[in-house]
Amino acid sequence: MQKIGEECGVFGIYSDTREKLAPLVYYGLFALQHRGQESAGIAVNDDGVFHAYKQLGLVHDVFDRDRLDALGEGHIAVGHCRYSTSGEPNVHNAQPIVVRHIKGSMALCHNGNLVNSYELRNELENEGCIFHSTSDTEVISYLVTRQRIHTHSIEEAVDRTMDQIHGAYSLIIMSPTKLIACRDEHGFRPLCYGRTEDGAYVFASESCALDAVGAKFVRDLLPGEIVVVDHNGLRTNRNHCGKCTPSLCVFEYIYFARPDSVIEGASVHSARVRAGEYLWKEHPVDADVVIGVPDSGLDAATGFSRASGIPMELGMLKNKYIGRTFIAPGQENRRDLVRIKLNPIADVIRGKRVVLIDDSIVRGTTSERIVRLVREAGAKEVHFRVSAPPFLNPCYYGTDIDSRENLIACHHTVEETCKIIGADSLGYLSVESAKKLATGETGNYCAACFDGVYPTEIPAEGKDRFEQKIPKEWVLRHTKKNDARAESEID
Repeated sequence: MQKIGEECGVFGIYSDTREKLAPLVYYGLFALQHRGQESAGIAVNDDGVFHAYKQLGLVHDVFDRDRLDALGEGHIAVGHCRYSTSGEPNVHNAQPIVVRHIKGSMALCHNGNLVNSYELRNELENEGCIFHSTSDTEVISYLVTRQRIHTHSIEEAVDRTMDQIHGAYSLIIMSPTKLIACRDEHGFRPLCYGRTEDGAYVFASESCALDAVGAKFVRDLLPGEIVVVDHNGLRTNRNHCGKCTPSLCVFEYIYFARPDSVIEGASVHSARVRAGEYLWKEHPVDADVVIGVPDSGLDAATGFSRASGIPMELGMLKNKYIGRTFIAPGQENRRDLVRIKLNPIADVIRGKRVVLIDDSIVRGTTSERIVRLVREAGAKEVHFRVSAPPFLNPCYYGTDIDSRENLIACHHTVEETCKIIGADSLGYLSVESAKKLATGETGNYCAACFDGVYPTEIPAEGKDRFEQKIPKEWVLRHTKKNDARAESEID
């Protein structure tokens, strides 16, 4: 496992008037930048003619004013910012995926991960389909377009496709005349919609993106729901609703979502404050100051401070121009980023017993470095508290935790991990408390990466062969006497 990453951000807008929609999509993606920092893309529909651009990089790096202007005007537009969980981080895997078929064009944006993509892709390839990327999103696009040929509408094609795909998916799809949003039957990933003052419909992964474009939040899509917008307005298809127990990823509240978002009626900020309160009840400690590791540990630190009565102070400064460290490729690169990302404020720390609050410990690399920085700043004691349970299992639903190999909690006890990161004590949030973050009552959430209880079947093993290097021993076996055969097999 090379890296652990977060989700993707999806955004779509339908307007009754023809206008420049690309800037609005840009603002929406900018608000969702925390969900994906590898690539960004926008597609605009001008009366059935699609203009699209996507590239590797942050939203503001990929799109400048000229590039946005070049996308022109239209009634519908979609956008995507990506972090790769299926498919390598290259421009071929960037989204939206735009396809042209006999009944028109389609642009598709996907957040999540299919658990049966490997089998579906093999089936499609055996039928003659040619893939240009290695992401499961292209699998979905093939299935939708194949169904579209035999159905009366794009929403019917999406409905039938949902019978075939399993796992996590929040989709936004643009056809020549419609904007469609749908959410998987478990509701693993968030998806909501709202309306602007002039009546445009806006769909997004999080409500913070609606705020960014001046849209008023209406509601979240139900698990399994399909929402269609066209010149007749908005309508829904709930054929797939109620088939499964809702299983929103609990890590959305712990880490993924922005604090100012509201997901399933619950404030993300309030959920994280509640996490800090639970941490104090489960792992109390005598200390002088509570410090949240910026930015994702600040809300939980507020809750810990309120519950304990220990004052909270700004004790670490974050360089705002550095991305989240645990999506940096390569361990050495990650260490370099931690060095320049955080800097302790010595006057707050010197001579004090410090409680450090962070959102997770994955490998332990970042946590060890943070503890060392605080000790070097003069802390007498460092007590580490984590607003998530220990990571113990792979995630198959869009979080890039694909093995146990580098998960520190899989190989070390809490006491051993505490010693490795150099803290005086260590406490994790319990799984039971994690499932109560949203409302204070135990809810139906997916916490499989913590407790191993998967809402779906575990996917079959399989990696895209185009992302694998040819084994050296295979090459040696097929050289010299078998040159021609080897060449044909590689082709």
